[in-house]
Amino acid sequence: MRPYILLTPGPLTTSESVKATMMTDWCTWDEDYNLHIVEEIRKSLVELATKATDEYTSILLQGSGTYCVEAVIGSTIKAGDKLLILSNGAYGDRMGNIAEYHGIHYDMLAFDETEQVSVEYVDDYLAHNAEITHVAIVHCETTTGVLNPLKEIAHIVKMHGKKLIVDAMSSFGGVPLDVQELGIDFMISSANKCIQGVPGFGFIIARKSELKYCKGVSKSLSLDIYDQWETMEKGHGKWRFTSPTHVVRAFKQAMEELKEEGGVTARYKRYCENHDILVKGMRSLGFETLLPDNIQSPIITSFLYPKKDFDFKSFYAQLKEKGFVIYPGKISQADTFRIGNIGDVYPEDFKHLIEAVQSTKY
Repeated sequence: MRPYILLTPGPLTTSESVKATMMTDWCTWDEDYNLHIVEEIRKSLVELATKATDEYTSILLQGSGTYCVEAVIGSTIKAGDKLLILSNGAYGDRMGNIAEYHGIHYDMLAFDETEQVSVEYVDDYLAHNAEITHVAIVHCETTTGVLNPLKEIAHIVKMHGKKLIVDAMSSFGGVPLDVQELGIDFMISSANKCIQGVPGFGFIIARKSELKYCKGVSKSLSLDIYDQWETMEKGHGKWRFTSPTHVVRAFKQAMEELKEEGGVTARYKRYCENHDILVKGMRSLGFETLLPDNIQSPIITSFLYPKKDFDFKSFYAQLKEKGFVIYPGKISQADTFRIGNIGDVYPEDFKHLIEAVQSTKY
């Protein structure tokens, strides 16, 4: 069933069993769907996110991950609040774009795309800007693959008494974390990332004590996370508007397969092995990574063009013909391409990829 392996940061390669679950139709009003699929997913997501399950809840929302990021920003930042966005890539910048659209009062601390968000800068900024109420950061910035120091940033944010919003789109389910231990108030991710489902909805893990302040805040009907949560709570898994039933069922299967693999720790180990084989193999062929190893995530890896006249389109087409689809680069300061390490892909796949690259003319 696979014409090629997707080596991208999402959508990504899914298992045959995840795809197979989408062959059944579901009724959005039926208890078999709401109680035994949606509610079980919601409960499992909270259990995946923290040991302190009584303190958190989950909200599922139709659309891509960006829909959920916009929903959280638009539902949490009230008149009189001020948001600080920490950005070192396109997805941090996108939060700023969302804030502009919503007329939200915000500042942005912008860092180079090839460096981590600075803990010291954030500490200094919060110490001198008491009007900040919320801080937002991308955990794994897939623009380059850099992994931001979430534990350290979260500590600083909490030390200054601010609310913390984390875009964990490309890390949740693939990189170990506990939202309660880190002090995260709202964490956002998507079905088609490290949990290895398919595109169609995202989700928010929210601290219950903070979610209650979101009532009546959103200026959007469909992106109101409080109303979505309240409907799911009262309706035992009912969505306000038509849910992506096939996608939701596929996600439940993906969650079960994550558990069978050994949970996030085991999946993280596999992703790291994928990344290590990829980097060693590509370096042996003369390719250089964009980022230094100490700030590189195991999620997606950026490589510099090997020469000035490198033809990415030809390289891409040749690899696709050999069964691998990679990703173009996304930064302005260097010519790069990216290769994702996540999804239903394994170390053996990356050994074959290196063989394919070796036999490619570039």
